[in-house]
Amino acid sequence: MANQHHHSTNRDQTAQSAHEHHDHSHGHHHAPTNFSRAFAIGLILNLGFVMIEAGYGWAAHSVALLADAGHNLSDVLGLVVAWVASILSRRQPSSRYTYGWRRSSILAALFNAMFLLLVVGGLSWEALQRLRDPAPVAGGTVIVVAAIGIVINTITALMFMSGRKTDLNIRAAFLHMASDAIVSFGVVLAGVTLLFTQWLWVDPAFSLVINAVIIVGTWQLLKDSLNLAMDAVPMGVDERIVRVYLAEQAGVSQVHDLHIWGMSTTETALTAHLVIPEGHPGDRFLAQVCQELHEQFGIAHATIQIELGDSTNTCHLAPDHVV
Repeated sequence: MANQHHHSTNRDQTAQSAHEHHDHSHGHHHAPTNFSRAFAIGLILNLGFVMIEAGYGWAAHSVALLADAGHNLSDVLGLVVAWVASILSRRQPSSRYTYGWRRSSILAALFNAMFLLLVVGGLSWEALQRLRDPAPVAGGTVIVVAAIGIVINTITALMFMSGRKTDLNIRAAFLHMASDAIVSFGVVLAGVTLLFTQWLWVDPAFSLVINAVIIVGTWQLLKDSLNLAMDAVPMGVDERIVRVYLAEQAGVSQVHDLHIWGMSTTETALTAHLVIPEGHPGDRFLAQVCQELHEQFGIAHATIQIELGDSTNTCHLAPDHVV
């Protein structure tokens, strides 16, 4: 658990209006794990594989291998996007980008999910064309090249495995590499089957089955990244439980204008208005609430406004339908 620093400011301590009483408490934690080494190694391995595959495809006059080299080149682009986003997300806030560039990791995950589905769609179309009009495939060459692909993509995927559950951007990179490893495994199976049976339909048929598996895995990534991009409550955080927690704090009579969203693929923020008729509870209260929000719900950046519930100065954001 990273160190937390909390501060609260009363913008107008002498104001009589409870609504003018604002308190901001922020919990900070360490930046996301740096996967720069994994990205660098992954890019080198995959660029090398693309060159090998393109070379074999050119020498063997294999359109299939050249097409797969193009597909693997698209994965290199996916890795580059995820790497750039992981770097940008650690940039310090500025007067223009007050949250820094944290959201770039969400945009990268969304891009990679859409891009991966687009690539799989193209491969599926090609497989359908080949299923209708099967073409001879150099089984031995395909098996060797695909086996190299399994090793390279598995090694790269394993380097991102530890961060796939906590960082959607890293999960996108992991899915790219894991999907390629699965595709290569399917190509090996198809190549072996071709060597023994000469059934030309096996290669495109295997491709369609594998693509369906990839679509299922990528669809959840697309949903999660799109939800974060739309400021939905992040997965793993239950808004109702957070609301109950805040409402049960000492002296709190009402909770309204509660918002929970992802600042990045690893950081969650919260804003809320707490009505405490007995008066402002002090900085210690805010510090404790923010610490518990971090420890219990993983919410590292909380901004809480205290109100006294003065009927002559009703908060216009109190109704649930008002944002």
